[in-house]
Amino acid sequence: MSFQVIPAIDLRGGRVVRLRQGDYACETVFADDPVELARRYAGAGAQWLHVVDLDGARSGRFENLAVIEAIASTRLLKVQAGGGVRTTDDLRQLYAAGVARVVVGSLAVRNPCATAIWINQFKPERLVLALDVRQTDGAWRLPVHGWTEESPIQLDTLARHYVRAGARHVLCTDISRDGTLEGFNLQLYQDLGRLAPGFDVLASGGACSLDDIRKAREAGVRGVVLGRALLERRFSLEDALKC
Repeated sequence: MSFQVIPAIDLRGGRVVRLRQGDYACETVFADDPVELARRYAGAGAQWLHVVDLDGARSGRFENLAVIEAIASTRLLKVQAGGGVRTTDDLRQLYAAGVARVVVGSLAVRNPCATAIWINQFKPERLVLALDVRQTDGAWRLPVHGWTEESPIQLDTLARHYVRAGARHVLCTDISRDGTLEGFNLQLYQDLGRLAPGFDVLASGGACSLDDIRKAREAGVRGVVLGRALLERRFSLEDALKC
């Protein structure tokens, strides 16, 4: 897998928004037409698009599925999407909507056994594990349910479990960097690389400059997911794809 630069679209109420550190009270609306934004990203050269149903992540049921299906139906981009994935039927709904890879977040932390079954059932290539972490007492811990509920589970334990389960794609975010434009936490990805060198890791959270992308690539990740930096035009997607 070559290095990938993947633009992100977060959906709330059918619009493109960004939260700060997962806080629904700190929302910025960037666009009313997610499909048009996806078309623009495709026109800039993107091959993949990362989509999150923020309403679904909060409620536990898909609330922007029609928008996700509309984006996928353009066939301009391969879509990886999640937010509210709780059951096998949820995965099937997303695949039926045209999603290439389903992103499993909270459930990957709360029920790693069920997630391991999905990896085997649907194949590693078709799932992305979203392991979002917060450093607490010197350890990387994984909050759940939209980052609102603390969890005792640590990244090293969960990474070893998913290595055994045969996982391939892992999206890892330092929550403290999400939406802050402070740069990626490179130490996190170096730690994860040592824990699970076989993962294709996507970095997310904090990108502000093209140099952040270059540093992430040098840290060994296989790609980056870019949200606010693109929406605020800190740099162009065309230039990011050249990094």
